[in-house]
Formats: sequence, structure tokens, C-alpha cells
Amino acid sequence: MSSRGSSTQTGQQRPSAWYAAPAVLFFGLFAVVPMLLVVYLSFTDWDGFGFPQPSGAGNWSRLAGDGEARDALVLTLVFMVLSWLVQTPVALLIGVWAAGRQRNRAILSSLFFLPLLLSTAAIALLWRSVLDPNFGVTQSLPLLGEFNFLGDTSIVIYTVIFVITWQYVPFHTLLYQAAARTIPASLYEAATIDGAGRYKQFFQITLPLLRYTIITSTVLMLVGSFTTFDTVLILTGGGPGTATRIAPLYMYITGFSGFEFGYASAVAVLLLALGAGLSLVVTKATGFRDMNSQQEGA
Repeated sequence: MSSRGSSTQTGQQRPSAWYAAPAVLFFGLFAVVPMLLVVYLSFTDWDGFGFPQPSGAGNWSRLAGDGEARDALVLTLVFMVLSWLVQTPVALLIGVWAAGRQRNRAILSSLFFLPLLLSTAAIALLWRSVLDPNFGVTQSLPLLGEFNFLGDTSIVIYTVIFVITWQYVPFHTLLYQAAARTIPASLYEAATIDGAGRYKQFFQITLPLLRYTIITSTVLMLVGSFTTFDTVLILTGGGPGTATRIAPLYMYITGFSGFEFGYASAVAVLLLALGAGLSLVVTKATGFRDMNSQQEGA
């Protein structure tokens, strides 16, 4: 009798699997099906008109020997690492600061999060106007006016990283801010009684407890590095030359400018595999997949 009541109570506590059906359906239609279609197109020759013609592994053989694709992929990896090195500490520090009780924190936080309200195209157009070598605001500044931020091949990649950082740091800041607010205040109070200063509290309390948030942010940055192209397209168009032609932009140009959708699909599948592979490596190496939620640990 008690076992039946226990099973009934457990069944009532567990949400029905049917609740997930709409989400699964939408994910299948708008994620899995397009993904499978791209994999299929990677084995075809298609210019966007008519029906795709099977080409076997021709696109993949071409991709293996394509120097431009290799250079674009290397540039993407460099872009990914540099973006992570810049965005992570900036977002972490601002997020931890915004989680505190400083004076005027709400006003300053709203300014930090302003880029979240703008579209990617608007941000790229804004910074292209600001950095324009002829009419940009930077040309009126004594020191910055000496540089051509969008036309100098030696610094243009850093310009793109700066714009990407300005665009996405607020999002990652929100992650760190939310996580920092879940840290019990009693830990800091006990550390203060023991004589620990702010820096020691940050490195011995805050940073370790934000470990999984850092991993989550890192995975999102990895995936984003293999999908971002619109900002670079509007800001530099991949130039000057090929100085900012990262792999996602190379895929876009190959498909929509060269009308080689089969080959562009092969590049897309490669980016998907690399993004998924790096994400799995990060989660496995850091032990993130073994983390239990508060509900699971209860």
C-alpha cells in the first residue's frame, strides 16, 4: 500500500515527458533537420539552382588541400584564443563587481549592459563609422588618429576582437554576476574575521566557486568563434586582403558569393565538428559534465 502511494507521489512530482515534446519538435525541425541537410549538401555539387548533384567526397578532397580554408581556420583559432583571453577576465571582474553593493552600481551596470540591446548589424555599423579612416571619430583624436584601424593588416584583427569584446562581454558579465550573487555572504564574513583581504577572498572563495560559470562561458565563446561572421562581414568584409577572413566568413563568401553551396556546406560541417569537439574536450577535461545541480544534489 505504501509502495503504491510512494510511486504515485513520485509520478506526480515528475513532469510528464510530453511537456518536452514541443521543445524537442522545434529543435528537430530547426536544428537537427538543417544540420542533416548541410551534411548531405557537403557531398553534392550545387550552385543554389536546380537540384544538388552528388559529387562523392570531392568537396572534402578539395577542402583538405585548400590553402585559403586552412589559413582561415588558423586565423579562426587565433581569433578564438585572443577573444577568450580578453573577454574572460573583463567579464569576470565586471560581473563580480556588479554583484556587490557599491554606490551607483545599478546605473553603471545598465551602461555596461547597453550593447545587449543592440543588434549585431547595428554594432558593426556603429563601430565602422567610428573607426572610418576618413570620417571616423577616431581621426579627430590626437593619438588614435594616426592609426588606420580597419585598413592596417597588422592591427585590424585586434580591432575586430575589440568590437566583438564590446559586443559580447555584457552577456558573459550577466553570467558571472548571477553566479556571484549565489555565493553565500557567510563565506566572506568568515574570511574577513580570519583576516583575509579582498584579493585573497577573490582568489580563494569567489574564483573557485565561479569555476563552472567560467567553463560555461568558455564553451559559449568557443561555439561563438565558429559561428560569428556578420560582425566581421560588415566591419571589414574579411579585409584588408584576407587579414580578417575567418572560417565562418570564408564559408559565407564561398556559398553566397561564389555560389558553391556544396563546398560551403563541407566547410560548415568541419566548423560544426571542431566546435562540438572542442566543447566536449573542455567539458571533459574540466569535469564539468560531473557537476550536479542543486536539485540533483538535494
